[in-house]
Amino acid sequence: MSLLVTHRPSPNFNARKRLISALILHYTGMETAEAAIERLCDPEAGVSAHYVVEEDGSILQLVAETERAWHAGQGRWACETDLNSASIGIEIVNGGHEFGLPPYPEIQIEAVIALCRDILGRHAIAPDHIIGHSDMAPDRKADPGERFPWALMAKAGIGVWPEPDAPGDAAVPAAEALADIGYAIEGEGLCASVITAFQRRFRQNRVDGVLDAETIKRIAQVHHAYRKAAHR
Repeated sequence: MSLLVTHRPSPNFNARKRLISALILHYTGMETAEAAIERLCDPEAGVSAHYVVEEDGSILQLVAETERAWHAGQGRWACETDLNSASIGIEIVNGGHEFGLPPYPEIQIEAVIALCRDILGRHAIAPDHIIGHSDMAPDRKADPGERFPWALMAKAGIGVWPEPDAPGDAAVPAAEALADIGYAIEGEGLCASVITAFQRRFRQNRVDGVLDAETIKRIAQVHHAYRKAAHR
């Protein structure tokens, strides 16, 4: 699809402190697109994103890619903690869990794919640094949620998605593998929020925060796929 972007400037940005190395996908989590866009452009709200993709596939640019939009907040992915500085943020209009996590319309996902491809054509963002908000902030965020079609995105060349029969390295402990993938692992144990975030992304049929055998197998598959992607 052709990419048509409408500019709707938000005042909520400042100067980047990092080179762009990540792409973060969100859902708006509000009842309407209008309410979400209004908030992202409200100086009192103190939040923004570089782009908003509406349900009909319309794309708005709120902040220039050269600037630091305020979409990620506190969190970490791999070694990066200032993800606002290091990333481009895309807000996808969807009511989110608070409003029943409705399916993402096909035309909207087509627009997200086209936008991501356009961004990746300009910036050297590795597949393992294309993430959801919940990946970098699992203790406080759930977006874009378990209905977001990460497998379809990967087939379009955006991110990493191992198939269910993909190989994996079961010898690597789950906590070590998740840390290698990029998740923030504190201490010796695995907290339920990190497991939940992983499941929302890679084991979407059951999101319960339990490190069961299926989740352990899936972690091994994803870890193997991420290592493979890193050595291309």
